[in-house]
Amino acid sequence: MSEVVADPGDEARVHHRDYPLAPQRMSRHTVATLVAAAVTAVGAVVMATVPMPYVRFQPGTTVDLLSATRGTERIQVEGHRSYPDDGELRMTTIMATPPKTGISLIAAVTAWLSADQAVKPDEDVYGAQDTAVSQERQSAVQMSTSQDVAIAAAMVHLGIKVPRVPVVGPISPGYPADGALVERDRYVRIGGHAIHAWSDVVRTISHATPDKPLEFVVERDGKRLTVPVTPRVVDGRTVIGVQEAFDYEFPFKVTINLPGDIGGPSAGLMFALSVVDTLTPGSLTGGARIAGTGEMLNPEGIVGPIGGIQQKIAGARQAGASLFLVPAANCDEAVTAHPGSMRLAAVATLNDAEKTVSTYAADHRAKLPTCEEVLQHDRAQ
Repeated sequence: MSEVVADPGDEARVHHRDYPLAPQRMSRHTVATLVAAAVTAVGAVVMATVPMPYVRFQPGTTVDLLSATRGTERIQVEGHRSYPDDGELRMTTIMATPPKTGISLIAAVTAWLSADQAVKPDEDVYGAQDTAVSQERQSAVQMSTSQDVAIAAAMVHLGIKVPRVPVVGPISPGYPADGALVERDRYVRIGGHAIHAWSDVVRTISHATPDKPLEFVVERDGKRLTVPVTPRVVDGRTVIGVQEAFDYEFPFKVTINLPGDIGGPSAGLMFALSVVDTLTPGSLTGGARIAGTGEMLNPEGIVGPIGGIQQKIAGARQAGASLFLVPAANCDEAVTAHPGSMRLAAVATLNDAEKTVSTYAADHRAKLPTCEEVLQHDRAQ
């Protein structure tokens, strides 16, 4: 950089000197822009990577229970004649975020905006002690129980006698049975009393002395065990914290073959309907692709509500089903789903479901029971 220097009495002369350039100060606008960009970048990273305590529900796969897998029918029957059906009876599933996993903010917003997905706080879906492992274990037990109840319901529906024996059902965490008994343990004796029916279990426990160990003899994995359980009083009743459940002595063997990663109790209705179809001549579906859901609550064929009905309807629609069986108890949610051209029919029992499918198979335009009718009836009560 050049500088002109004038000394007194001298001629002006030019000196060449090097000066460092002074740093330029950024404008406030530039600073604000850079800060905003940095905040945006950090926010984007947070939205994309930091898990939020929410559970996302998405449509899962559907499985045709009348199909074959690796050359073997999914519904296997030994000791009784079986009959093929050229239609489809599809069970439906959902995909849910495991407990204590969370989802990104972007995923949460996407699910909230989607017509076929849902998002709920983790605490509204899972318990404080739930883990991915415990949920998987519970889901497997529910699936096994669901299949047993469904097979029993199908046989009873067809007039086949099925004796049943009481077993340990779901156990309430923190209650006396927790850690002592295991789901599906078969009761043999309680306090020296032989157990033949669920009423025997209830009577023996309710008459036991609270806070005093009570001896349970159970069968577990083919072995007989003696386990002490100490009942306690809750809300004026002597309890150990187990729910009602049964094993069934089937007159012949029915096996339902499914992928190992599918669990839960909600396919009971479709299991039962598929077994009924397999054990009877002719085609119940008339060649149609029919889907549905619903827990089979007991061998009498009562259909109970399930979770994720909107996602299951979406999954069935995506699989190309033309009819979907909705548990009547889920109608309030089902009417807000998006079935497209797929028809929805409300059912409360296995008998309802069989009649509905038969009617539809004969005439796809036939009148079927609807959720709107169920809700209108409920409002009139």
